[in-house]
Amino acid sequence: MKIMNEETQFLTSVHHGRNIKRLREVLGVKQDALAIEFNITQQAVSDLEKKAQLSDDILEKVAKVLNIPVDAIKNFNEETAVNVIANTFNEASFFACHQTTFNQMDKLTEMMERLLKTEQEKNTLLEKMLAEKK
Repeated sequence: MKIMNEETQFLTSVHHGRNIKRLREVLGVKQDALAIEFNITQQAVSDLEKKAQLSDDILEKVAKVLNIPVDAIKNFNEETAVNVIANTFNEASFFACHQTTFNQMDKLTEMMERLLKTEQEKNTLLEKMLAEKK
């Protein structure tokens, strides 16, 4: 029977590919964007994200493209992810030059416009109901 201490268990439970995927998603980066940067297919990026252990060379390249430290990939956890990204992400990075799938302000504006339209429709309906009761 193999006995594992906490440090050994932590080291064997790190999944580089999964961590890259999580960090990429938090940053709003599509697999296609990574594929373009590495001159590989989107499927190759997907395969990369399925690998538990990656070489330091690959980790360094991914970290550089995502503009995050390599340690963020190696030691990813949900608690510190936001802090690492907030402290290292730079709007002038590679991905700021590429069109993202959506703009957060556009989505917020769209949501507020839908909410306003719904409220206007509700008011129109209430006015109509009040007019019928008179």
